[in-house]
Amino acid sequence: MEKPVLELSGVCKRYDALVAVDDLDLSLRTGEFLTLLGPSGSGKTTTLMMVAGLQQPDAGAITLNGAPVADLPPYRRDIGMVFQNYALFPHMTVRRNIAFPLEMRGIGRDEIGRLVDEALELVKLPGLGDRLPRQLSGGQQQRVALARALVYRPALLLMDEPLGALDRKLREQLQLEIKRVHRDRSISVLYVTHDQEEALTMSDRIAVFNHGRIEQIGTPEELYDKPETRFVAGFIGDTNFLSGRAVGVSGDGVCEIDTAAGRIRASTRQPIAAGATVSVAVRPERVVLAPTQDDAAGMAGTVVDVIFLGTARKYVVRLADGSECIALRQVSDRPLDIGGSAVRLSWPVERATAFPA
Repeated sequence: MEKPVLELSGVCKRYDALVAVDDLDLSLRTGEFLTLLGPSGSGKTTTLMMVAGLQQPDAGAITLNGAPVADLPPYRRDIGMVFQNYALFPHMTVRRNIAFPLEMRGIGRDEIGRLVDEALELVKLPGLGDRLPRQLSGGQQQRVALARALVYRPALLLMDEPLGALDRKLREQLQLEIKRVHRDRSISVLYVTHDQEEALTMSDRIAVFNHGRIEQIGTPEELYDKPETRFVAGFIGDTNFLSGRAVGVSGDGVCEIDTAAGRIRASTRQPIAAGATVSVAVRPERVVLAPTQDDAAGMAGTVVDVIFLGTARKYVVRLADGSECIALRQVSDRPLDIGGSAVRLSWPVERATAFPA
């Protein structure tokens, strides 16, 4: 098996009594786009800074292409970095900004010219090389920062919330551009964001951070459809959480739960004892609504609101215990004439996950 381009083993970082990163193990495969996702203060940016050499770990090992780098200064790590604030030299033209890391490495003038032209083409900014950063839009400045980080073909590209300062439409456009560059160059990328949608859109794998530890790492599909913890289920995308008591768990991992609104079923990969309090996570788009029937399976509720969202309709259903459950239906589906009506909620059992409360 090919060795990973980056490995972190037992990495720890503390600030006095605060444990920022706690015994972290992580590996990044060659050519992979791996995102560190989590709320503020979860340890993701601290991890990135230690990989970059801008902070030192208190314990553990960091290797790049099999060689330890924890004691190397940033400029000797063969790493490119893109920051949220661009960090361009305001007095230098676009070409000079991109050429700067090549000049620092002693590359010849003709080769620098060729590589800068290639980088400008890669980020779709040909013809803008003679402009100053202040003459560019925010999106164009971020493309220049990306070109500067890529021009010397580093072994690893680090990106710290690079799109956080941009408006939504431009951010979505640049997400696709960065993915295109990643694909065309087969670059190994370690990316930090707190934006769940951004992580799902861009990543090959996502590591979800919480209190300095990784709660779960996997593909976007794995994290969205098969969360291993309640935190991951709640942090990735929109989720309904329903409470009840476990009746039992079958051999194939299906848990039956009694709730105030009826008996429901959900999959689980954790041991749950009969009688234990259980929390069930189910995505709004997985919830199926139907007119109520006394003998129907699922939860009983009453539709209290229907909200048009453009691409979908959101149905707000109040359950017997007073809590609410959200169901989404695409606008292309036939609208349900159930406003104010009693309904039953159900879902495919494999699309709901039960956790011990």
